[in-house]
Amino acid sequence: MNVPENLKYTEDHEWIKVNGDEAFIGITEYAQQQLGDVVFVEIETEGESLAKGDTFGTIEAVKTVSDLFMPVAGEVLEINPKLESTPEIVNSDPYGDGWMIKIKIENQDDLADLLSAAAYTETIG
Repeated sequence: MNVPENLKYTEDHEWIKVNGDEAFIGITEYAQQQLGDVVFVEIETEGESLAKGDTFGTIEAVKTVSDLFMPVAGEVLEINPKLESTPEIVNSDPYGDGWMIKIKIENQDDLADLLSAAAYTETIG
């Protein structure tokens, strides 16, 4: 299972890649495997400020729909434009081209509550 060391993780299987006060957010390889083939990603929160734990969108696979949660409080700056025409990119490249949103982090202290790669690996067993 691929769990990149340079990312932080949530128990809800989102990852966050921090670059200063901005960050990219997506779902983990484990999450996309559990979901199966992703057929649709709906995110309509661009321009909104969301609290840590808020739902920023949904991801639909062949058999289920799951909410996507904010790992930290922030403003949604951008939604990955590739998701509209090729949602399956989440399955093939969850940590790269399959990112979901770019945010401006509102509270850097929120990052302290996230899991390291090692802790996330323990969580998923």
